Amino acid sequence: MTALVLATFSARYQHVAFGLRYLQANLGALQADSALLEFDLQKAPAEAAADILAHGPRLVGLGAYIWNVPQTAALLAELRRAAPGLVLVLGGPEVSFETETHPLTPLADFVICGEADLAFAALCRAVLSGAPPREKILRAPPPAPAQLALPYSLYSDKDLATRFTYLEASRGCPFGCEYCVSAIERGVRRFPTEQILPEFARLLARGMRRIKFVDRTFNLDAGFGREILEFFYAHAHASTSEPDTQPPVAATCGRRRRSQTAATEEALQVHLEIAPACLTPAWRELLRRAPPGLLHLEVGVQTFDEQLNARIGRQQTAAAAEDALRFLRTETGAQIHADLIAGLPGQTLEVFAADFDRMVRLQPHELQVGILKRLRGTAIARHDAEWAVRWNPEPPYDLVANRLLSAATVERLKRFARYWELLGNRGRFEHTLPLLWSRTDDSPFSRIWKLSDHLFSRFGKTHSIPLFDLAHALSAYLVAGLGLDQARVATALRADLARSGALHLPNWTHTP
Repeated sequence: MTALVLATFSARYQHVAFGLRYLQANLGALQADSALLEFDLQKAPAEAAADILAHGPRLVGLGAYIWNVPQTAALLAELRRAAPGLVLVLGGPEVSFETETHPLTPLADFVICGEADLAFAALCRAVLSGAPPREKILRAPPPAPAQLALPYSLYSDKDLATRFTYLEASRGCPFGCEYCVSAIERGVRRFPTEQILPEFARLLARGMRRIKFVDRTFNLDAGFGREILEFFYAHAHASTSEPDTQPPVAATCGRRRRSQTAATEEALQVHLEIAPACLTPAWRELLRRAPPGLLHLEVGVQTFDEQLNARIGRQQTAAAAEDALRFLRTETGAQIHADLIAGLPGQTLEVFAADFDRMVRLQPHELQVGILKRLRGTAIARHDAEWAVRWNPEPPYDLVANRLLSAATVERLKRFARYWELLGNRGRFEHTLPLLWSRTDDSPFSRIWKLSDHLFSRFGKTHSIPLFDLAHALSAYLVAGLGLDQARVATALRADLARSGALHLPNWTHTP
């Protein structure tokens, strides 16, 4: 039996519950009397409740996130029915803002808003000693990183072998992007490198290979960043010194080949989120020296339109963003993941199309298209009246329509984003997809926009489409829809499908 259970529903198995590990690491003497349970979204809440109750806890802490609100609500209800005296505590970004009106709040005994690393431990001690606080909603002040016990010893060997390993070097963000929760509380707090680097070294010795830093903007301080990156440069696996020769899909975006060697699959990979505006000469020199393939850089461009950037509080010029992407793509060995947002206040479909076309020409390895969301507590809602914005009231709180984009257009944008993910971001069609815009005056957005309508009319869905079915539909569209030479299309598709590992290719990929 354990006094405390920490639990959450993760979006995928590969995503470890980093926040819960911080809570457990900072429980002090109570850590030995605690258990941490992680479920994925396929886990039935009733089964999750049974797993929790099997530990016989007196208090349960649940992590609430945008992706697990329905599951968390159902789990709270199951726990309340089965164990009425159990103390239920909620925390996490989903309940840290607009907490009083959140539908999860009435289901819990306590809700901790903000970074609960130390506040959760204090609440547990108070509840278990019989002196719980009178307030239901508790607001935790941001802790100084040096005060915190680090959670890295709580990663199991299985975690390190099969999942992403989350690390952090800093908390907070100095920027004011109105769609982002990180902009609500400004300021950056850094972990002392003498505190975190020995922990990272121990994880590497245990086999850590797939790393994701959760820092909002890693490239704020070149001196601080240099010390951390030099550490990983020194520990980079020999296989990361081999250049990644994969061209971007469609001469644009594509992940690493599925046919990588086992050695490459085991190579050290470090994911960082960087801001184009902070790519100083010192940072450029540092990134040039990274072993090829070691770094996976997420570059949040969101839009090249400077009027839109000014409207939503982003400190970014189009020239700086384009220059940063061109530098990263041509002068470093990093994998580049770039982001665009559709549905920003005042953004027409034509403006987004121009952003997409411009990004495609810059050839990041991955291009993620996201639909604007109104995350709880963010300032983006201040534009609602001016632009007649309507939001989905349920997670993920995404855009339904506004004055410039009808509900039907937004739905088409969502399908566009999903089909682009299937076609352009999985390394599947790097030879075939460029045929869509083989002429210099072709618009990649226009071609994918029309193709996505065609695919939806054919499949009626944007998920669970077998690879060969998707490839056949793409082939038919290129030949019958655009009038391209069948032999040329078949040759490209054979090359792409062969890389997928298929042993036998369908007859339609062969031409007389």
